[in-house]
Amino acid sequence: MIDQAILLLVVGPTAVGKTEVCLNLAKKFKTEIVSCDSRQFYRELELGTAKPSPEELAEVPHHFINSLSIQDPYDVRQFEQEAIALLGRLFAKHRVVIMTGGSGLFADAVVNGLDEMPEVPPAIRLQIIQEYEEKGLEFLQNEVQAKDPEYYAVVDQKNPQRLMRALEIWKGTGKKFSSFRVKKKKERPFKVVKIGLERSRDELYSRIDLRMDRMIEKGLFEEAKLFYPQRDLNALQTVGYSEIFGFLAGEYDQEEAIRLLKRNSRRYAKRQLTWFKKDQEINWFSPEDQEGIMSFLATQMD
Repeated sequence: MIDQAILLLVVGPTAVGKTEVCLNLAKKFKTEIVSCDSRQFYRELELGTAKPSPEELAEVPHHFINSLSIQDPYDVRQFEQEAIALLGRLFAKHRVVIMTGGSGLFADAVVNGLDEMPEVPPAIRLQIIQEYEEKGLEFLQNEVQAKDPEYYAVVDQKNPQRLMRALEIWKGTGKKFSSFRVKKKKERPFKVVKIGLERSRDELYSRIDLRMDRMIEKGLFEEAKLFYPQRDLNALQTVGYSEIFGFLAGEYDQEEAIRLLKRNSRRYAKRQLTWFKKDQEINWFSPEDQEGIMSFLATQMD
């Protein structure tokens, strides 16, 4: 059955409506869902990562949600290896498996494999870590934006690990990190069918703002406060938490924190779309167009 296996990849920006679409598809195909959303791996982070609800998780088997602790070191290469091994097991039971999320790098790792990056001397890595600790995230952002604007346009700009990695490559080789992303595709033992979900910008931004209001009502500030002592962990360097950490540190008031939460979530969605729109293999639909999605998938099942 493995040569007929189909990985149905459903992508799109935050708050577009991926969860509902994927639940419906999983029920139709009687299959399971693999998350490639790196923000949802961590079991401690509930409100700020917009995971499916416990009821939704119970409807269909999900994988890679609540699979890690924020203390666990983890990277995209580990995810590629573990996801490919998992898909091998799932395809023994199901012809179609659904993978979904907004983390373009993690989705790409499973679909195409990762590019080989050059080794960088440890001394360079230590130097960059020291500079980050002394000068902060804004220093990393400015450096990567200046040295590698192509990568800066698509990277999670709140993630210091990815920014430091780009600087490591630049300082170690004199070449841009983006220049090594040659997209040499690995052969996979399954067919990939890609669906993208999109809405008008006004509708998407309205949904992002509304969802953030609901997160705050449910206790997002209280949740972030619990993690404030651990705020330097990589898992917490993400939209939805870092803005509140600034408020807790006394850098601005709560009203400004809420404004930043909404603004940065909209910017995150824009970066996600920039990443996905470059992939010509993605077929775009409105999340409400269930009939159109199913008609398209019917043509891909041979």
